[in-house]
Amino acid sequence: MSAVAAEAAKSSTMKRVVLFLLPLAAFIGLSVFLFKGLWLNPREVPSPLIGKPAPVFERPLLHRGDVQFSSKDLLGQVWIFNVWASWCGPCRQEHPLFNDLAAQKLVPIVGMNYKDQPGNALKWLNELGDPYKLTVVDADGRLGIDFGVYGVPETFVIDKQGVIRHKHIGPVTAEAMQKKIIPLVRELQKQP
Repeated sequence: MSAVAAEAAKSSTMKRVVLFLLPLAAFIGLSVFLFKGLWLNPREVPSPLIGKPAPVFERPLLHRGDVQFSSKDLLGQVWIFNVWASWCGPCRQEHPLFNDLAAQKLVPIVGMNYKDQPGNALKWLNELGDPYKLTVVDADGRLGIDFGVYGVPETFVIDKQGVIRHKHIGPVTAEAMQKKIIPLVRELQKQP
């Protein structure tokens, strides 16, 4: 076999090895990535807004559409921002927890009624109780986009400077309320 033929055979073998190993390496890398995902909590989707100022907004109130509320009005207070809708089944699950929290008068809870009909929202609050200091209307979903809302319900804890400190995706559970949200609120309230 000539040197040229040997070099061509070696080059052809290397190409086959690379063509075999490249997809194998990609498959292994993707498998490791997906395997790690099996142990992640889907309620803890990282939000790029954590640690950043909450979007400043001015929206009409659900109970009085002629009155506007500005989020600037809550600067200096720790508050909870709960995104909900009357058509949302999981919102119904978490609602008693917010009623209980409101009864404790620990922290103001502001509701954002998301892509809902005002009549349906008011009926829902009348039937289930109204834990909110006030509820703003987000009929077109633009405020939800500003907050990075994936769907309802979602809950945010916002500090005295107007910075988002926690985001909970999905219905808040009793465990999340007791072990994460309430302790965080208390901690933030102690800060200047």
